[in-house]
Amino acid sequence: MYQKPRIRPIEPHLRLDVLTDDDIEKIHHGALEIMEDVGVRFPSMKVLDILHDAGAKVDRDKMVAKLPPALVMEAIKKAPAQYTLAGRDSRDDLLLDGKHCYLSTDGCGIEVYDLETGVRRSSTKKDIADSAAMADYLDVIAFYWGPMVSAQDVPAEIRSLHEIEACMSHTTKHIQTETIISEPVARYAVELATVIVGSKEELRKRPVISVMQCAVDPLGQDKGSLEASLVAAEAGIPTGFMPMPACCATAPASLAGNLVVTTIDALAPLVAIQIAYPGAPVFFAAAPTAMDLRTGGYTGGGPEDHLLALAFNQICEFYHIPLSMGAFATGAKEPDWQAGVDNSLAGLMPVLSHTAMLSGVGLLYGSRILSFQQIVMDSEIAGIIGKIAAGIEVGEETLALDVIKKVGIGGNFLTEKHTLKHMRDIWQPKVFDRSTYNTWEAQGKKSAFDKATEMARWILANHKPIPLEPGVAQELRRIIEAAQRDLIK
Repeated sequence: MYQKPRIRPIEPHLRLDVLTDDDIEKIHHGALEIMEDVGVRFPSMKVLDILHDAGAKVDRDKMVAKLPPALVMEAIKKAPAQYTLAGRDSRDDLLLDGKHCYLSTDGCGIEVYDLETGVRRSSTKKDIADSAAMADYLDVIAFYWGPMVSAQDVPAEIRSLHEIEACMSHTTKHIQTETIISEPVARYAVELATVIVGSKEELRKRPVISVMQCAVDPLGQDKGSLEASLVAAEAGIPTGFMPMPACCATAPASLAGNLVVTTIDALAPLVAIQIAYPGAPVFFAAAPTAMDLRTGGYTGGGPEDHLLALAFNQICEFYHIPLSMGAFATGAKEPDWQAGVDNSLAGLMPVLSHTAMLSGVGLLYGSRILSFQQIVMDSEIAGIIGKIAAGIEVGEETLALDVIKKVGIGGNFLTEKHTLKHMRDIWQPKVFDRSTYNTWEAQGKKSAFDKATEMARWILANHKPIPLEPGVAQELRRIIEAAQRDLIK
């Protein structure tokens, strides 16, 4: 019976830090000072009431809460440092233990390079299903973050529920969604997740989805996102907030100043969640960057992004809360050398800081355009990163002194049992070409893009994710139909 490859997480041993302990303390105290003196905008009376009752100074007219340092630290200490992101198949469970880095796809794009025609077009629900199936197959992709693209062929009011259904139906891996941005939709999303695992109690034990929200940089949040996250936290579903402050625009030009804003915008909403539901699983998220000084746009791959990624994970470790870091989101318009450079460095840096969750596989142009070929090529890059980050194991077995003595001067190790035992530890490419020039020429001079196209087509034609039980699939459709009657006026 055909089985998909099992998840292959990155287990980094190499470590690279860019901040000293003193640097982290300064950023931490700077963030506390701003939260107390300036405050954070929480445009939700429900959240403002939670914060006020806990001791924050609340201005309901401005919807701003000033958070005393003691309140922040007391609340955040309640958050768990470790927990599991469950898959529909328990073999796909991911323990956030600080020892593994889990890679995911990117989201939420609005266009697709059609796999057959190469033409750029608007995204559909089928594109979500296809990208989820590819993520389900590729072993370096540990969970599906998204949806990768927006389902623009369904009603906007219930689009996010259709997207969750497409994800759940085409992968057994954990799903981290970023489009549950209102309380009513969040309640339906919890229903969908409950159907998958069987009960509310089981959902607390095995959260098959987690909820990502975007902050409103600088020093602000969104009403719908806040209230949706409270619904998720109440159900035991992990939730986090992703600030994306850009130097010179929504953050100071200096990287240290950007880190202060990033820390505040990721931390402040988690304080409210921990006050409301102590011990609820939460995570930090971030994709800090620098504004492109020529266009004013999001850079997606500049050197500042790499330094900020390294630094912010150190800050998150200070708070003992896992981090989901935007990593692979290149600014390139197509799968080219720029995308390769961007994503190699952007993927390597957070791995070297031991970030728990990495997102960004498969999208181009600053997370706008889905490329199925890019999913494959980013997975190739991730394999290289994983091998580098693992470092070099030195021990009696790996030193191989007995084997070296046996082979001796001028010998060959190819037929040795030690070689047969360890040869599969050596990284092998799937789409990069290492053949001879004559072989490459005879086979049609295929590029990495050509091979990635062939591989993407093969996966979609041959890989069949474990289907939902018929009754479960029917119940998901029933919930979406109920949401349609309720939410579309």
